[in-house]
Amino acid sequence: MVVKQKQPTLFIELGFLSLLALLWGSSYLFAKVAVTEIPPLTLVAVRVSGATLFLAVVLIVKKERLPRDPRSWRMLFVQSVLSSIAAWTILAWGQQYVDSALASVLNSTSPIFVFFITFLFTRHEKVTGLKLLGATLGLLGVIFIVGVDALNGLGQEVLGQLCAVGGAFLYGCAAIYGKRFTHLSSPVIATGTMLWASLVLVPVSLVVDRPWTLTPSTEALGSLIILSIFCTGVALLIYFRLIKTLGSLGVASQAYLRAGVGVMLGVAFLGEEISFVVAIGILAAVVGVAAINMPTKAAEQEKLSKP
Repeated sequence: MVVKQKQPTLFIELGFLSLLALLWGSSYLFAKVAVTEIPPLTLVAVRVSGATLFLAVVLIVKKERLPRDPRSWRMLFVQSVLSSIAAWTILAWGQQYVDSALASVLNSTSPIFVFFITFLFTRHEKVTGLKLLGATLGLLGVIFIVGVDALNGLGQEVLGQLCAVGGAFLYGCAAIYGKRFTHLSSPVIATGTMLWASLVLVPVSLVVDRPWTLTPSTEALGSLIILSIFCTGVALLIYFRLIKTLGSLGVASQAYLRAGVGVMLGVAFLGEEISFVVAIGILAAVVGVAAINMPTKAAEQEKLSKP
């Protein structure tokens, strides 16, 4: 008797997408706590190296191995540059000069980049008018959530704003390039990319920041551990799974949910209230994400492939 393996459902994958948005959305809070005592470069270096150790344990438990062929490692290096090394570096630099609300809007444009790169160049997955509508609606939702006034800063500190947009562009490219890893599992891809990031960023951190001279508090170290294990290690396992199941545009759409995460955390833990405009923004973001991930009849079974 042949047992047919159960395929992931869209409902489950959207649940993972929401969890990814929660992990990455809350990472700003933990990073803000840690960066007051730990320099940004060292913060990122420890974050990726800690995630590498966590993911290595995951590989051991799952009895999986890293690839041995040079081609796979070259691909993992490119993925690491797009999704972490270059993206995180320019975002960290740009956020020093851009208001956090405006940075949230600019950094949420990655689904727009994914749509047009896919439509004009790669054609690696089907894009429709409904998905474009979803991408546009989701971005409008983010603007309503953070406040329309955030756009008043456009045109000021242009270089910093270009960094925020550049980070979103790199994230979009990473979501597209990640579709090439058909021969590797999600845990292997996540571990390989973080290993490359560690090899590049840790030596630079040692030279620039001399981290052995730092004396961070328990609170800062705790935030850094959460950043490494949950907001990076666990998040990347989900991220590369979703690239295989929801596709490039689908996984990029979590950018629209991240803005709402901060609002909901404020409601849950700080007793904050949601204004009518913010509620409309959250609704628009959710509807936009739903439109992006609405499968066509022809592609429904193909798109939800085995992660």
